[in-house]
Amino acid sequence: MMQLDKLVNYHKALADPTRVRMLILLAEGELTGQELAEKLFLSPATITHHAGKLRGVSLIRERRDKNAIYFSLDRYFVKQYEGALQAMLAKPAEAEPAKEAEPMDEKNEKNEKLKQSVLRNFFTADGKLKHIPAQLKKKRIVLEHLAERLQEGRSYTEKELNAFIQAYHPDFATIRREFIMHAYLYREREVYERNPREMWERWETLA
Repeated sequence: MMQLDKLVNYHKALADPTRVRMLILLAEGELTGQELAEKLFLSPATITHHAGKLRGVSLIRERRDKNAIYFSLDRYFVKQYEGALQAMLAKPAEAEPAKEAEPMDEKNEKNEKLKQSVLRNFFTADGKLKHIPAQLKKKRIVLEHLAERLQEGRSYTEKELNAFIQAYHPDFATIRREFIMHAYLYREREVYERNPREMWERWETLA
């Protein structure tokens, strides 16, 4: 699974103490390669090597200004990776025992009725999205419905993803952003992939 490979590579990148120290320093603000080298008592070449590893898993960004190379922490991807392993290993909420819990069949039936009601109300007969729901639970139902139509394991360019979304709704920028925010999609260097369903934020857990 490609997404699992990325998670493994992320943990490999953090297996070196020098890289962890670099991230700690960059969490305080942008630094040049020379500044990192001086703070860590390392050669610029060593910093360049480790920066390449961190950049390879999108943990840092790089920009050039004249003769200097500046590095900064990519907080977006730090957050993305942060809960990914936990999400993959966590049991579904329905499997967790709960005292006086609603019977599962009844709960599933209510969820299915809600889902079908939302899809009827927010989609036209030919499958177009009328508008994006304001309520979070309904919004996630709509996003899940759309995400299910993306091919798992396929990489989409931003242009391809925009075209896919526009087939359902003209505001592709908002929906694309919501896909990322709610973990339906993963983005790396303007390329998008559908996350495994286990990583999707579950609307069923919302009140």
